[in-house]
Amino acid sequence: MPRLSEFYGIVISMFYRDHAPPHFHAVYAEHEAIVGIDPIRVLEGQLPRRVQSMVFEWAAMHQEELRENWDLARTGQPLRRIPPLD
Repeated sequence: MPRLSEFYGIVISMFYRDHAPPHFHAVYAEHEAIVGIDPIRVLEGQLPRRVQSMVFEWAAMHQEELRENWDLARTGQPLRRIPPLD
């Protein structure tokens, strides 16, 4: 599962040829969530409130890049790194 970004102990990844709807995986310590790209929302799992807030903020800033990576992943092409949340 390629890592797209990492910030504040949060790892953002995406699987190749994953199931719809378009989403990414956010992992923080023992917490994991599958987060939809459009709209940005938790589809499955759970993150601490502060972590979820940071993940949503980051996703909103990089929504287009996430969509592009989703399209690349669906066709098995290399994914592009996305800058972390500062």
